[in-house]
Amino acid sequence: MVRRGGGHGMPRTLQIKAISAPDGAATLRDTGRPVLLIGFQNQGNLGLGYLAATLREHGYRVQTLDFERPPDEILEAVRELKPILIGFSLIFQFYVRRFASVIRFLRDNDVSCHITMGGHFPSLSYAEALREVPDLDSIVLYEGELTLVELVDRLSTGQNWRQIRGVAYTVDGEAFATPLRPLIEDLDRLPYPERNYEPPKVLGRTIMPLLASRGCIRRCSFCSIHTFYRTAPGRVVRTRRPVEVVREMRALYEERGVTIFLFQDDDFPLFGKVWRKWASEFVDELWRSGLVGRVIWKINCRADVVETEIFARMQAAGLYLVYMGLESGSAEGLETLNKGITVEQNMRAVETLKRMGLAFEYGFMLFDPSTTFHSVRANLDFLRAIVGDGATAATFCRMLPYDGTPIKDELARSGRLRGDVCDPDYDFLDPRLQDFYAELTSVVDIQGWIHGYEGLSLQLSWAWHEVAVLERLFPLLPGMADYKQRLRRITSASNTLLLQVVEDLSYAFSDDRPNDWSAETVEEHRRRFQAQLRTERDAFVLDNEAVLLEALGQPTARAPSMSVAAAHA
Repeated sequence: MVRRGGGHGMPRTLQIKAISAPDGAATLRDTGRPVLLIGFQNQGNLGLGYLAATLREHGYRVQTLDFERPPDEILEAVRELKPILIGFSLIFQFYVRRFASVIRFLRDNDVSCHITMGGHFPSLSYAEALREVPDLDSIVLYEGELTLVELVDRLSTGQNWRQIRGVAYTVDGEAFATPLRPLIEDLDRLPYPERNYEPPKVLGRTIMPLLASRGCIRRCSFCSIHTFYRTAPGRVVRTRRPVEVVREMRALYEERGVTIFLFQDDDFPLFGKVWRKWASEFVDELWRSGLVGRVIWKINCRADVVETEIFARMQAAGLYLVYMGLESGSAEGLETLNKGITVEQNMRAVETLKRMGLAFEYGFMLFDPSTTFHSVRANLDFLRAIVGDGATAATFCRMLPYDGTPIKDELARSGRLRGDVCDPDYDFLDPRLQDFYAELTSVVDIQGWIHGYEGLSLQLSWAWHEVAVLERLFPLLPGMADYKQRLRRITSASNTLLLQVVEDLSYAFSDDRPNDWSAETVEEHRRRFQAQLRTERDAFVLDNEAVLLEALGQPTARAPSMSVAAAHA
């Protein structure tokens, strides 16, 4: 079996073959025309990568494009390629109208080939997706590799594609869906995903995303992932064999020089005895492969699996960064979000990682449908407890009710759901909270402080990410301890001020206290912290430039500044 996609290969002339179809039945296939796949490619798109590799394994030529390319460039590529099918990967539902606009542009310019779309939102809300994007011919539902191959097979030989499993389409304005195709049972039967893009780097070290599993056994009310994997038939969570995961890592290390791996599993296999055993075997396989000491890796997990023994083993084998969806520091919030975890467990996980010296990042929802002024302050106290010391940047967001989530359905039933598919929203139970939230987003430029490539919190997190990489993949640098202290002071001061602004504003709306914070004052502080960060970070990297470049095997040249590094975050 072909284990990975290579280049695009030579064009195939008209070929009709009787070979094994994805479902085991004989089929006809004409590989004379290629397939074009389009989606966001920032830091890679494993979904597109698996689709491309699977199509290529079945004989098709495939080209992938970044959705953020100008529409006229996409049109030019379509005209040059003349694909039999264009497939769009919609990761975020609030981009659906942007996708509709690009597809309308293609249709207006005489692109008549079959256009399909896949992703969480199109799968979970296919009727609405077809209304929002009326120029689609079909939607590929849920896991799409095998469905897409069969769809292209049918198109290439003029057969009725509406009979295959796992597609949705419209007839006279009415949406229909065929019976769902089961989830892929054995993930190791899939080829390695294509990664034909320029990967991001941190201080010259190449980063690649990776998957060890698919699915999530948890049932968080705000997340559509568990709904996605429970709607189609089959096992909800499937893991690859540890030896196959490590074999892929080894290939990427040897062929593309990848030394930093970001596992994008919704929940890295650690929960329960079976998955702890999987993680232990994965660590053993890393040691057998000779990759330990040469590569490092990040995981996403929940706080209730953070435990010293297994995490110490993983840390020794290259684990350098842990992302946890903490989500709330109040019992009410955790219950609303159906996290099945306690505030104490969240706190204990952070304390464990700090004690072990493992870098961490986290997701946090300061606002959710159950929010009260009391819960806001409980969340602020929690954030102070975990990042008041400057261990990493303070960050938070507002929970949004996405399609396919239980919490959206509940908000709709209670009459609190607002907005539309591109801007889903809800009413707080206390109307004063809406005014507070509006004022907060006005006074604190969330895009400038927390989100966006130039956001202060993101740049602070990236600086700490660099530190974690430096400590694992570079020689011991003189001045590292002092640099970390300075970075911690900046991060702590930034966190303290941000959380104080939020608290003061909350009291202004709950207790009518005077508010001394203005957008101009807060922005002045943000710029000052950002300047301090860039000065300290760039000076430290410049001081150690020769050592860093020698470790990379490169001639001396000026290292990237913070602004450049942050662009790869």
